[in-house]
Amino acid sequence: MYRTQFLSISIGLLVSSAAFAEACTGFGPQTPRDIDNLAGNNQRIFSVAPKPENMNLCNIHFHSGAEHKAADFSLETSESKGGGYACGMSTSLTKAELKAPKKDSCKGIEPGDTVEVHWVFSSADVAPGKGLGACLNGGTANPNLRVETQVFTVVNDPSALNFDDLDYDGNMVNGYHQPEFIPDTTGAPVEFLGSTTGASHTDEVCSPLQVTWSVRPQCAKLDINSLSQWCETNEFGESEAHGVRKLVSNPDLLSPI
Repeated sequence: MYRTQFLSISIGLLVSSAAFAEACTGFGPQTPRDIDNLAGNNQRIFSVAPKPENMNLCNIHFHSGAEHKAADFSLETSESKGGGYACGMSTSLTKAELKAPKKDSCKGIEPGDTVEVHWVFSSADVAPGKGLGACLNGGTANPNLRVETQVFTVVNDPSALNFDDLDYDGNMVNGYHQPEFIPDTTGAPVEFLGSTTGASHTDEVCSPLQVTWSVRPQCAKLDINSLSQWCETNEFGESEAHGVRKLVSNPDLLSPI
C-alpha cells in the first residue's frame, strides 16, 4: 500500500515537472497571474516603470473574461465565453441589470459578462493609438511600459460606471496623454513585473516585452451601453474584446511580488 502511494506521488511529481519543463526558457516574468499568490522564481529583473501620471497613455483595450485571477474574480468561465475568470458579483445580478441592451456594438459581450480593461502607458514620446505599436517609436529603443488594470462586471444600468469617463478623449495633464479616470475605490493595486498578454502567448510561447503591471483586486460594475458606444467611436480602433492568455502558474515564469 505505502509503496503504491509512493509510486503514485512520484509519478505525479514527474508529470508535473515534465509539464513545467516544456515552458519557454530565457524569458523574463510572464503575465497574467493569480495576484493573491505572491510567489515566483523568475529572477529576471528590470526597472519598475514610472507612475502612470509620468508616462503617456498609448492604448486602451479590453479582454473577454478576466485574464488575471483574484479572490473577487476567480470563477472560471467557459471557452464559449472566452475563457478567463468572472467576478463573484456576476452571480447575483438583478433582472434589470441582465436585460439585453437595445444596441450592443461590442461583439459577443452581454450583460453579466466579465471584462478586463487595460490602460497601457509608455515612457516613449508617443500619442494614443491602435495596438501595442502605438506604445513604441523609433526614438526610444526600449521604453518603460506599464499596464493599469481593472476588472468589471458588465451590466445594463446607466448608474454603473460609464466607459466614456474612463476614456482618453484628448486629455493632457502636465504634458502627458492621460485617461480621464481610472477606478480608485477597488482596492490597492497589486504591482508586479511581467510581460504582455493576449491569446497568442502561452507558457511555451512567451512574450519578450517587459511590463510593469498594476492590477486592482476588486471588481466594479460597468454600464454595457457606454461600453457599446465606446466600441463604435474610440480612437484606438477597438470594436471587440481581445482573447485571454491562460493563467501563468509555473513559478519559474512568475516574478516574486
